[in-house]
Amino acid sequence: MKYVINNQVVLSQVPEGPLVAHIDSFTEFISAQGYALSSTHQQVRLVEDFSRWLKSEGVELHHITADHPGQYLQYRARRVKPYLGDIAALKHLHDFLYSNNIIAEQKVFIAQLTPAEHCAQEYEQYLVEMRHLAKATILSYVPFILCFLKHCFGDESVEFSRLCARDIMKSVQYQAPRLHRKRAKQMTCALRSFLKYLRYRGQIMLDLAAAVPVVPNWSMSSIPRSISTEHVQQLLASIDQHTAIGRRDYAILLLLARLGLRSSEVVFIELNDIDWNTETLSIRGKSGRRNEFPLSLELGSAIAAYFYARRHPFVVFLVPVPWDQSSAIRSNVQGSMR
Repeated sequence: MKYVINNQVVLSQVPEGPLVAHIDSFTEFISAQGYALSSTHQQVRLVEDFSRWLKSEGVELHHITADHPGQYLQYRARRVKPYLGDIAALKHLHDFLYSNNIIAEQKVFIAQLTPAEHCAQEYEQYLVEMRHLAKATILSYVPFILCFLKHCFGDESVEFSRLCARDIMKSVQYQAPRLHRKRAKQMTCALRSFLKYLRYRGQIMLDLAAAVPVVPNWSMSSIPRSISTEHVQQLLASIDQHTAIGRRDYAILLLLARLGLRSSEVVFIELNDIDWNTETLSIRGKSGRRNEFPLSLELGSAIAAYFYARRHPFVVFLVPVPWDQSSAIRSNVQGSMR
């Protein structure tokens, strides 16, 4: 059975415990503070769960002690992954109960956040309220940022104006070796996101996100980033260009080696992408934008030879056909496609 509070928050069950009579008023209190609806939902649901826990422990409203919030958060952490915002939500509850004379100020004690924790909490709220990121992404990002802030500032005050590229590098070098490659990549993504957030808020002026190094995410770290020029030449020389298939393979490998194209970009090349008059090749990239590449004599000759071989599949090529002029490329290819 669902329970709706102030036409805003939907709970999966009817609330229970000593705080039930005040949940509606607390929801209005949070809304009046200007919190986004998603943040209001999160705080009210936490308070409802806290009230249910108090009931299970046999604690009445006026018997809440300084130890109960901490005990509850420890209990909750064993069931679900905690948010940094959980501490702030209980602090808001304390402020609400005290300001309405429901409890005495001394009855509830909320541990003070360190400067690093406070900054991480504000960043978390930004991800929830402004970026609307998935919960899994937020749970992944925020611990990395808290670790970054503690590494840079410890428990001292956080002064972002002191940050420099060297701090970014040191933090990544500190965290990355302790993480799996995929998690290390998530860490650098989180760090770039946080540094862009700081610049968005005007707390840093430099684009420090550009200083975050790239962490490769290969499944096999022994795989090299590229092969040498000598090996490329050996590979090209090994192809039998006396057959149509050989000329096709030669043209494909030249496109990969000379222009650095992705395999997916090569697959989708069409004849209309080649402008023989301007000697250019138009390639569609990931975002759908087109990029122009120069069509060298070597590339043009290989492509032309492939098209000619497709047009004459039963011809046995004793030697590769030489194409020593760009005009010859255009006329022979265009002629082979007629």
